[in-house]
Amino acid sequence: MDLALLRTFVTVHRAGSFTRAAALLGLSQPAVTSQIRTLERQLGRPLFLRQARGVTPTTIGDELAHKAAPHLDALVEIAETGLDEESSSRTLHLAGPPEFTAARALPALTGLTGSDGQGFELRASFGNAEAILEGLAAGHHDLAISTARPRGALLTATPLCDEEHVLIASPRWAERIGSGSPRRNGAAALENLPVVEVHESLPFVSRYWASVFDSRPSVSGTVIVPDLRAVLACATAGAGLAVLPRYLCDGAIQRGDIVALHEPAVPPLRTYFLVVRTGTLAMPHIARAYEWLQRAAVDWC
Repeated sequence: MDLALLRTFVTVHRAGSFTRAAALLGLSQPAVTSQIRTLERQLGRPLFLRQARGVTPTTIGDELAHKAAPHLDALVEIAETGLDEESSSRTLHLAGPPEFTAARALPALTGLTGSDGQGFELRASFGNAEAILEGLAAGHHDLAISTARPRGALLTATPLCDEEHVLIASPRWAERIGSGSPRRNGAAALENLPVVEVHESLPFVSRYWASVFDSRPSVSGTVIVPDLRAVLACATAGAGLAVLPRYLCDGAIQRGDIVALHEPAVPPLRTYFLVVRTGTLAMPHIARAYEWLQRAAVDWC
């Protein structure tokens, strides 16, 4: 059986689409379709059910993928290890949310960059979870950090760390609200106050209100800016209250630039996932970055 046909088959099985598999393999969609049909003729069995939005593996297709994929991944590992030893440097394409990637992931990975034969060159891009996962699935990135767990077999996700969310405001607003007022009066203590957020839908504030106060916010955004670092700057300047990850605002709290308005017994958390295309951890530079970020994340929780 032709290994190239098996590689195409496993890629389609993981991608759930001839079109997406073609992009990952660097082939045309008709070429992928032709290879799958050739493999089906050789086996005498259909491997996929064609649907309007992609393909679904048959029972035979699932069985073949289960048997073949580990061996193909092992062959990729052998080939990539040899290539890695011969190449002075590989390039890792990382994608993630801008604030977390800038503050956490990129500093952690700088120890692995370089041209000494053991490291890699690094290229980073930012985006929201949907765009990041679509880019990873399409082969534009090697490794992604996402706040959403992907579905399907094409991408493999591992929980990386949790971030705690904190309700903050400038000292002036904290004094006006009153110490301990949110704890005693709940969301009522915060009605009609200005809010700084990253989107009109108030994603951080809404998540905090639902988790801590079991309610929906009655406030509307006063300042909307699509970067949590800018939210912190505006809140520090007195533009209103905000909900921010603790890693981003803890230094400002310690300095007294802002005040944590409430410290609930169970703070709201958001999970970050480390995501790769299934099988690509066979590539040494991706595997090193993956493992390095997991080790570094132990100190982020």
